[in-house]
Amino acid sequence: MSEPLLRLHQASKRYGALKVTDELSFSLAEGEALGVLGPNGAGKSTMFNLITGDVRPDVGQVFYAGEDITPLPPSARCHKGIGRSYQVPHPLAGMTVFENLVVGAMYGALLDEEEAYEHCVGVLDRTGLSHRANQLAGTLTLLDRKRLELARALATKPKLLLLDEIAGGLTDQEAKALVCTIDAIRADGVSIVWIEHVVNALLAVVDRLIVINFGALLTEGDPETVMASREVREVYMGIEA
Repeated sequence: MSEPLLRLHQASKRYGALKVTDELSFSLAEGEALGVLGPNGAGKSTMFNLITGDVRPDVGQVFYAGEDITPLPPSARCHKGIGRSYQVPHPLAGMTVFENLVVGAMYGALLDEEEAYEHCVGVLDRTGLSHRANQLAGTLTLLDRKRLELARALATKPKLLLLDEIAGGLTDQEAKALVCTIDAIRADGVSIVWIEHVVNALLAVVDRLIVINFGALLTEGDPETVMASREVREVYMGIEA
């Protein structure tokens, strides 16, 4: 069996008495799309922070392409091909949409200026932001801020893309357009881990689901089996089974 692209091994993170992740382990195959479900406060975003290096585990390890990247800073992990979006968009508000992407391409993907410009033009087109290229990022609507958050991640040329509730706040039609975009990204060979509460959007893309509760892995498997699980209905959906 080939080495997984990403493996989180018994990662625990505590803030005082609060254990945010509890010996959390899972793996992701190259080319796979993995969905992540869990109630608010379950530790999902902290899990992403452990993968990107924004937070270090108290115990446990993060492996990427067979390498233990636990000691590496976020910049080094980005250079290796790990890109992410944030639940709350963090654009460089005083810069244009295009300038935001160029920063990601030059400092995240380490492209030279000419390569960065060419790459970012393609990212604008893919994410539906070409008509916003010269607009200040701080003036965008919610939908376009979400698009820019995805575009900024793509500007770093990720091999692994982490999406944190990127469909939140979108209309059904907007969410469908987002699904098409993510499907196209995946068709290019990018592996995806997607945290999402808009379940129908998530299920349209992912091969497998994991469910996290109180920082620990509750269950994992194919989407149909996981969504039919008694534990998932009780813990995540609040339905008495």
